[in-house]
Amino acid sequence: MSDSPYIADVTERDFDALIVQKSREVPVLVDFWAAWCAPCQMLMPVLARLAEEYRGKFFLAKVNSDTEQALAARYGVRSLPTVKLFKNGTVVDEFLGAQPERTIRALLDRHIPRESDALVYQALLELRSGKPEQAVTLLQRARQNDPANDNVKIELARILAALSRLDEAAAVLDDLSADGKRGPDAVALAARLEFARIAAGAPPLAELEKRITANPRDSEARYQLGARRLLAGDGEAALDQLLEIVRRDRRYGDGAAHKAMLKVFELLVDKPELVRKYRGLLYSALN
Repeated sequence: MSDSPYIADVTERDFDALIVQKSREVPVLVDFWAAWCAPCQMLMPVLARLAEEYRGKFFLAKVNSDTEQALAARYGVRSLPTVKLFKNGTVVDEFLGAQPERTIRALLDRHIPRESDALVYQALLELRSGKPEQAVTLLQRARQNDPANDNVKIELARILAALSRLDEAAAVLDDLSADGKRGPDAVALAARLEFARIAAGAPPLAELEKRITANPRDSEARYQLGARRLLAGDGEAALDQLLEIVRRDRRYGDGAAHKAMLKVFELLVDKPELVRKYRGLLYSALN
């Protein structure tokens, strides 16, 4: 038995009290292990270290599957180690095998409330009330208080971008963790920032359209018009302009239109049929 207040060995007799009931107060991580299991021995100190570091934000329960076979069978444990996360009396997440520490942290952070999340919520309320600057102030405070919270940075960068504070937004995105930068929200926001930069230096919409009418091969005007259309929410119109550049002037900007189309595809994940259509058109234009 551990001397830590955040860790306990659990049997079938006290399972309901220590896991089911306690999980209504804080998340409970249940480690099903056995003495003969080498990966279990590797995982145990990692879990114990995290339990001490999080200082009660989750509780670690250790179940010896050899002596508590009924418990292991009840929860469908077929390989060791098996780790299950309980909240409000039920299993909400799990992993198998001796996972790296960053993977375990990611699982925990998905389910453990953070103080900075409350500030994010308040910031979004301010934003909905038409007070973006107040929202930025709250998110900057949350970022300072919890610099490891990528969600705070994503929301802050999104609002800064909407306020046309593009360099600040890019700097916030650059401060994301490696995993955060690969996330779909960060990838999409980074792409949107690129289009915002293009549009920021572009002439008015009417002038761009006039230039294209006068000279259909004006790739710069089409490129800028595509950025403006995208930011206005018309992804298909943006793709039309970019595709036309690929067809007429493939080398423009060292393949800028082709690259921009790929970024638009990342932004249109909720429109798979449209993306499929334009991927096919792009392929035909390039071949």
